[in-house]
Amino acid sequence: MDGRRYAVGYALPSKKQATFAQTSLLNVAKERSIDLINIDLEKPLIEQGPFDLILHKIYGPEWTHQLTEYAAKNPAVPIIDSPIAIEKLLNRISMLQVVTDLSPSLSDRHPVSIGIPKQIVAHDAADMIGIDLGEKGLKFPVMAKPLVVDGSAKSHKMALVYGNEGLGKLEPPIVLQEFVNHGGVVFKVYVAGEYVKCVKRNSLPDVNEEKPQTLSGSLSFSQISNLSSLEDGEVEIPPMGFLSDIARGLRQQMGLNLFNFDVIRDARNGDRYLVIDINYFPGYEKLPCYEQVLTDFFCNVLSSSNKHLAGG
Repeated sequence: MDGRRYAVGYALPSKKQATFAQTSLLNVAKERSIDLINIDLEKPLIEQGPFDLILHKIYGPEWTHQLTEYAAKNPAVPIIDSPIAIEKLLNRISMLQVVTDLSPSLSDRHPVSIGIPKQIVAHDAADMIGIDLGEKGLKFPVMAKPLVVDGSAKSHKMALVYGNEGLGKLEPPIVLQEFVNHGGVVFKVYVAGEYVKCVKRNSLPDVNEEKPQTLSGSLSFSQISNLSSLEDGEVEIPPMGFLSDIARGLRQQMGLNLFNFDVIRDARNGDRYLVIDINYFPGYEKLPCYEQVLTDFFCNVLSSSNKHLAGG
């Protein structure tokens, strides 16, 4: 960059502050002339700074108002990312709609396909009564996920539901999502601007579709994780060109820079992939060399902003 120091303000929930702003990241950024500054959520944003870039993962109308007010007074300061764009990821139906919109163009360029699981929404108790999964193209077991994703513990409370008994215990609004056998592996794809990285993680074990289920009710994810573990072995990562195209398409359509998406491979059709979740501003600290990844991203945003100001 141009030799001067840059101030990057970050506004995050207290739990995420500790994992994001580790000493290693602060030091790597400092070596690149970037000072990471924690935004005090107890004070008005407009009274803090000056900042050259703002990162945030705070939700709610009050914070959105503060960002809007700050942007109006400091139009040259990039805000990563727009609250309006982030809002689409706070609802599990709207978050995956973008994948459906993207799918046709990707299928034209790759021998493998991308899609999403079948899913329905139960908004209230009345929707849960007498729900007919077969009519919606679903069958047990199904994934049950809270409709709203707001960063709370409740929004991450998911379950694998094996029968009607389990459905009766769910608290709407809830999304019932098709469970697709996928070899017990999920591919988590991290995106930071143009950077794309795929890592493998253990997932839910496959369900034997030929034998009647011996389980009933539902199992929370914490219980599911104790059922079995994925044995070490070679699991082929999806083609990186394919994943990069998905990442680029999602970034452009959503207008977001910091997110990850979870991909599974259909165990019955190895050329069929499904996006099952998209998360805003995920835990990049889980990536090797995350300090370099994020610092490069900050530099790219700041450099682009400088060129824009200079009329380049």
